[in-house]
Amino acid sequence: MKILLERLFVEWNIAVSFLREGRIQSLMITIGVTVGVAVIVFITALMQGLQSNTIERTLGTQAHIRLLSPDDSNLIFPPSADTIQLIQEDKRAQRLRSINNWQQVTDLLDQSPFLTAVSPIVSGPAFAKRGEAQDSVVLVGMNPDRYQKIIPLQNYMISGQLSISPDNVLIGSQLAKDLGVQVGSKIRLDTGQQNSTLVNIAGIFEFGVRELDARYVYMDLKQAQSLLNLPGGITVIDLTVNDIFEAENIATQIGGLTALQAESWIKTNSQLMNALSAQSLSTNMIILFVAISVAFGISSVLSVSVVQRTREIGILRATGATQSQILRIFLFQGAIFGLLGSITGSAASYLLVWIFNNFGPGLFYIPISIQLIIITLSLATFTGVLAAVFPARRAATLNPVEAIRHV
Repeated sequence: MKILLERLFVEWNIAVSFLREGRIQSLMITIGVTVGVAVIVFITALMQGLQSNTIERTLGTQAHIRLLSPDDSNLIFPPSADTIQLIQEDKRAQRLRSINNWQQVTDLLDQSPFLTAVSPIVSGPAFAKRGEAQDSVVLVGMNPDRYQKIIPLQNYMISGQLSISPDNVLIGSQLAKDLGVQVGSKIRLDTGQQNSTLVNIAGIFEFGVRELDARYVYMDLKQAQSLLNLPGGITVIDLTVNDIFEAENIATQIGGLTALQAESWIKTNSQLMNALSAQSLSTNMIILFVAISVAFGISSVLSVSVVQRTREIGILRATGATQSQILRIFLFQGAIFGLLGSITGSAASYLLVWIFNNFGPGLFYIPISIQLIIITLSLATFTGVLAAVFPARRAATLNPVEAIRHV
């Protein structure tokens, strides 16, 4: 073991001495690797930050999974024997109805290790009126303690306070503007089913999504049940999960377990997922081409080094150096290029990320993880070794007599 370490140390020293002799070449390729690694780390961190920000903005105002009652269907009797039945079916209009045994379902879901929050709500259409102004809205009756774990309403409040009771409701900023109301004003909520009530606006929220800010009215669960003629019932169970990208699989499992219609955010935001997939693909393609360019640069420099040091290689072979030792000398050089370039490139990427976060447009924050740096260091070093394989094999197979005669 000691002898092996001594040999490796000697080979390392020879590799370093070769690099020192060609300082200009070594410096240029190291700068090339540095730029390549900096580009890879910065672009990867940028895309991760962009995707995280996009997902956070999307999921910040919606549940990861929603459970609803199965759609109503027509009752069709089977045909009698020896007859053919031709059916032209029109789907039934869907009515507002409660989820059966929702308390038991909620208790069951509370015990699931895959879920982080469970919130039963009742939701339905209504009109919000103030004087002659009238807007169609969506009433959302909920338990604030449970619902806050789904959507942190407190983070979106811009006026008033988060106070939900039989007399107090929360409305969106656009709805408040349309009705000309503010905190403390009163509006009438009418479901068109001979049920209406006068409520006080306790707070105004702003999600940043016009559709939600113009239509949502959050209110007490029991009051919403009464207005929507669903006493004791709920229409939706909102869920959040640990792993948001497993939401579709978890939704399928929960749908089968509860016999309810389960919709995940992935299914309802299919265009967003397609955009994220396209971003990931383009990022991976950029990283691949940059890595290939770096590998070709290292390989070309080491190939030139083999030609320039043919005599030295021949002398080493003549003095007893084996082919495997010559091979390792050039592989060491490739590893040095990759490791040194990745260290300086990572430092450069940290600088670029810091500049973006502090002096950039401020649209989102770019996180940069130690895991990304470690992976990049490993891949860059491996790429350097891999790029050195061809010139190393060429150096190792040189005939020592011919190499010594080389001028």
